[in-house]
This record gives sequence, C-alpha cells and structure tokens, in this order.
Amino acid sequence: MAREAAEEARLFLREIGAVDRTKRIVEREGAVLIPLLHTDVELPDLPGEIVEVPSIPLNKEQETPFSMIARSLDIPAPAKERLPRRWELIGDVLVLKLDSSLREYDGDVAEAYACVLGAKTVLEDVGGIGGEFREPKLRLILGNDTTTVHKENGVLFKLDVMKVMFSSGNIHERVRMARICRPGETVVDMFAGIGYFSIPIAVHSEPGKVYACEINPTAYGYLEENIRLNRVIGVEPLLGDCLDVAPEGVADRVVMGHLWGKEYLGKAARVVGEKGFIHYHEACHKDELPRGPLETVRRGVEKENRRMMRATLRKIKSYSPNIDHIVVDAEIE
Repeated sequence: MAREAAEEARLFLREIGAVDRTKRIVEREGAVLIPLLHTDVELPDLPGEIVEVPSIPLNKEQETPFSMIARSLDIPAPAKERLPRRWELIGDVLVLKLDSSLREYDGDVAEAYACVLGAKTVLEDVGGIGGEFREPKLRLILGNDTTTVHKENGVLFKLDVMKVMFSSGNIHERVRMARICRPGETVVDMFAGIGYFSIPIAVHSEPGKVYACEINPTAYGYLEENIRLNRVIGVEPLLGDCLDVAPEGVADRVVMGHLWGKEYLGKAARVVGEKGFIHYHEACHKDELPRGPLETVRRGVEKENRRMMRATLRKIKSYSPNIDHIVVDAEIE
C-alpha cells in the first residue's frame, strides 16, 4: 500500500479489529505493509491489496488483543474457540456478536473484552439495524452508560450507542466524502443521522452550506450536539422527513446515506440545482451489480425530467452474504 494511503488504511483496519498487533507495520520499496489477523478483509476503494508476505518482523513487546482476551478467560476450550475475533469499539462502548453457546459465559466474556480494549460498556448485537429510525437492536451485557464520544478522522461523534446507529465499517466513505466535496458547495444530506457525513464535510471541505435533514428526534438531538462539539459553521440541521424539509433547487451535492432510499430519488433530483451530484447508497445483491443501481438512479432522476450525465459505482463493504453496500456517484443536470 502506498505511503500516502497507509494512515487512512491503518485507521480503517484498526476500527474493524483487523490489524495483527504482534507484527510491525513496515515500509518496503515505497509501500507500507500492514499485518492483518485474517485475509478476508474488504479494502473498499483503498489503493492497496492483500498479499502474502512471509517475513514481517514480530512486535515482541505486544500481544494481540484477542490473544490477551482468550488467555484471561477461564472457560471451556470449545467455548473459547467461539470467541468473536471481530468487534466494534465506538468510543468506549464495545459491541460484540456472540455465538449462542457463549451466552452462559457472557458476563465473563464481556469483562475480558472490556478490560483489554478499554471499554466501559459492552453490548451484544442481537439484530442489526431496523425500523423507520434505523435503530440498533442491542442487549446490554456489562456497564450502564451507553453514551460515548467517538473520534474519527479528526471528527467527534457523540451518541448513545443503544439508541442510534453507528457503523465503523463506513469510515472510508465518510473520509472520501469529506475529500471530494469542493469549497463553497451547497450540500444537502437527506438522511443525516448524528452527522455521519454532514460534519466531516463541514470540518474538512469548507462547504458554503450544509443542510442536514433527520427525521429521528433522538438522532437529531445528537446532530445538534455534534455541530456544537466540532465547532462547525454553515451546517443547518432540519428536523423532519427530508421529503418535507429538504430545500429544492439549491444543491451542488446530495448525500443519500440510507440503504433503502430509492423512493427518495425523485426528491433528490429536485433538490439538485441546475446540475450537481447525487451520492446514492443501496444494499444490492451481487448479481445485480453494477447495472441494477445505475439503472435505479437513472430512472429515478428521469421521472423529474433530469438527465444522468455520468455515474460510477463503488463498493463500500459487504452487508451480508451476497449483498453489498454500494454507493453510486451520479452527475445529473
């Protein structure tokens, strides 16, 4: 991986718990080698690749977090083999997916992970994200305070992990959006949440104006807090359905970060000014890529007498078996 992309990649890989901390990060022939715990890691739109390198030097002073966790637990060997090797640490709140066989040991497991990873609270992911307000389905195992501040790419996100969603796996897309937006642009974020895209754009891209629409009152409250927390100006939070509150005919760029938002494409087309970009997210079956989402966007904007001039499709991550989270960057007029 090239040096200029290495720090971004390291942050992403650390967020998803994929870095092998028993080995050193080294530079060879102008490329940075980041050792991984496993090879089935997605590198969404990062200029790097996964290769076999047999001679990465050991970091003798550091054990992996997982090995420390496993070593500290006094549970039967078959249960220890089912311990999760991946996790999501949001600020100091930890989210785990547990095999059903670990339920009888969940208290001990939670304490071990919390101790090694520095978490104050541990939650179990029991059902992903659901409902109109995209609320997480979690079970409290350890601790009682589920509010935290998560730092990423120089941006602070305050949230209650039990009440509003946060996906560490989308870090690269949040970084990318903060880079491709141009100074002075007007941006409309149709599904702003706690500010996942709106605030990084405001922090890093010097936009002229960002309209951040959010229908969930809880997420909207954190959106307002995060605007203040990051001391950004020019971000206007709008509470309500984006169909009602998003201003029309003003945007250079529209962000559609909802995976099931195709019925909002007509509104997005009306939000764009004379011309601009729509960034449309979707959870799509691999068999439908790339044509399916591109056609969805084309048909959606044509209903509003707009034309899709050009479009590219990017994979963000695997959402579930055979389903990918993708984003279409479409320029329309």
